[in-house]
Amino acid sequence: MPHPSFAPSSTPPDWPHCGHDTTPEDPVGCRGIHVLGHTACLAHLADAGRDAYLASLSAGTDIDHRGTPFTEHLLNRLLDALSDPTDGHPRFGRARFDEASFADARFSNVAFIRDVSFCDVTFTGIAWFIGAVFENSCFFNRAKFFRGAVFRQAVFTGTAEFWCGHFETMSSFNKATFASDVHLGGTVFRGAADFDETRFKMASRVGPFACFDIASFRAAEFDAPVQLEIAADLVILNGARWASKAAIQLRYAYLDLSDAVLEYPVTVTTHPTPFPSYPMLFPLPEGELTGRDLDVRIVSLTGVDTAYLALHNVDLTECRFAGAVHLDQLRVDGWCTFATAPADWGWRFPWRWSRRRVLVEEHDWRARSGGRSYGWRIPHETVPTLRPAALAALYRELRKSLEDGKNEPGAADFYFGESEMRRHDKDDTTCAERLLLTAYWAFSGYGLRASRALGWLTAAMTITVVLLMGFGIPQNSPRQEATGTVPTGGGRVTFEIDKADPQNPTGDRFTGERFDKAFSVTLNSVVFRSTSQDLTTAGTYIEMVSRVAEPVLLGLAILAVRNRVKR
Repeated sequence: MPHPSFAPSSTPPDWPHCGHDTTPEDPVGCRGIHVLGHTACLAHLADAGRDAYLASLSAGTDIDHRGTPFTEHLLNRLLDALSDPTDGHPRFGRARFDEASFADARFSNVAFIRDVSFCDVTFTGIAWFIGAVFENSCFFNRAKFFRGAVFRQAVFTGTAEFWCGHFETMSSFNKATFASDVHLGGTVFRGAADFDETRFKMASRVGPFACFDIASFRAAEFDAPVQLEIAADLVILNGARWASKAAIQLRYAYLDLSDAVLEYPVTVTTHPTPFPSYPMLFPLPEGELTGRDLDVRIVSLTGVDTAYLALHNVDLTECRFAGAVHLDQLRVDGWCTFATAPADWGWRFPWRWSRRRVLVEEHDWRARSGGRSYGWRIPHETVPTLRPAALAALYRELRKSLEDGKNEPGAADFYFGESEMRRHDKDDTTCAERLLLTAYWAFSGYGLRASRALGWLTAAMTITVVLLMGFGIPQNSPRQEATGTVPTGGGRVTFEIDKADPQNPTGDRFTGERFDKAFSVTLNSVVFRSTSQDLTTAGTYIEMVSRVAEPVLLGLAILAVRNRVKR
C-alpha cells in the first residue's frame, strides 16, 4: 500500500501556475509558478524571456521555481546564472522548488545561504548534492528520489527535514554533517541507506524510518543525546561513536555493533509496535519487512566496551561476544535469547545434549573439535575458533553480568558453559582438575542437573539394597547368650553376656523380609542416621560407603534445585 503522502493530487497549486501540457488525465497541467513579470514558468518561458531572466540573476539571489519541471540542461543554466565568480560554485539565496520535478539534478558544491525547500519534489534521475552546503534550514519533506540520491560530504548547518521522503534506490549521506536537528520520520529507503562517517552534532532523533536493505552508520558520530528508530533488514553501527547517551530502537533488523565506542549509556531494544510516521502519525510503511520476525538480532559486539551497554528484548542467538570487554558489566534485560545446545538425538550417538543456553562461539568450537559435534552449527570457514580458556572467560563474565542483574537462574547455564570449557581445556587446566570437573559433570551436571544427581542417588541406593540383601544382612539375627557357673552352696553368681557374630547368609537371600531390612539400612545411610540392624562384616563396609556417597549425591541434587530456583 502506498504511503498517503505519495498519493498524486489533481488540486491546482496555490500559486499562479503555468498550466501548459494539460491532458484529460491531468487537467491542471504544468504546475510551475510564473516567472516574475511573465505568464509562464521557467520551463515554458520563451527563449528571449528565459535568457533575460537568467541574465538578471547573480550569486545569492532569491529564487522561486515551485512546480517547475527541470531538464538537466535547464537546471545547469540556472546554476551557471547563480555561480559565484570567485570560485565558480553556485550560491542560492532563499530557494523554493516545492512540487518541482528534476531529470538529472547535479547540485554538487552548491551553497544555499538561506532556507531552501524541495518539498514534494520528484527526482526522476540522479540527485547529486555532493559537498552541498545548507547554511540555514532545508526541507525535503515528501520528496521522491527514483535514482541515486547522493548527499556525500554535504553540510547541514540548520534543521534538515526529510519527513516522509521516499528513496527508491541506494542513497548516500556518507561523511555528511548535521549541525542541527535532522528529521527523517516516515522516510522509506527501498535501497541501502549510507550514513557512514556521518556526524550528528545536535540531532536528538534519527528516524523513525524504514530501510528495506542495509542502513549503515559505520564510524558515524553522535555528539548529543539521540534516539535512533529504524525498521530495517540490517543496521550496521560498526565503529560508530556516541559522545552522549543514546536509545537505539529497532524492528526486524540484524545489528552489527562491532568496534562501536560508547562513552555514555546506550540502550538497544526491539520496538514492539510499528513506528508512527511523524508528523502525520500514520504507521510507518514497512513494506516487505512486514511478516518477518521483528526481534532485533545482534550479530557482533566484538571490540565494544560494554560497560555502558544495555540490551533489552533482543535476540543474541548469533551474537559474537569474543573481543568485547567488560562483559561482566553488560546489562541484559527482558526476554533476551541466546543460542541453545542441540536438542535432537544424534543418529550416531545414544545420548542427547543437555538443554541449555550457549554462545555461538561454543557452536564454532564444538563443530570443529571433532568427537560429539553432531547438531552443532558449522561456522563459516573465515570465522576463527576460540580456545576453551577464552570461551570459559566469556562465560564467566556473562554469568557475572546476569548474577549482578539478580538473574541467578539465568546465569546457571553460563556457569555450566564455563565449567565445560574448563573441563575441555588441556592447556590451562591441570589433569587432576579436569578429572574432578569430569566427576562433577557426570554426577550432577556441575551442581545444576538435579535429575542427574537423583538418578545416581537412586542407582546407588538400589545397588546398596541389592548388596545388603546379598551379603550384608545376616542369615539370622544373632542372639545374646549368658555364660557362667552356678555354685551349689549358694552365694553370688556371675554371668558373661555375649552376642554371637552375624552369620553370612545362605540360601534364598532376596526375600521381602530381607528387602525391608536392606532398604531401611540404605535409607538411614542417606540421611546419616544409624540403624539397629545387625550386619555382616561385608554389610558394615557396604553401609560405610553408602553413608559417604549417597548423602553427597542427595546434597548435589538439593544444590541443583537451589541453583535453578534461587532469587
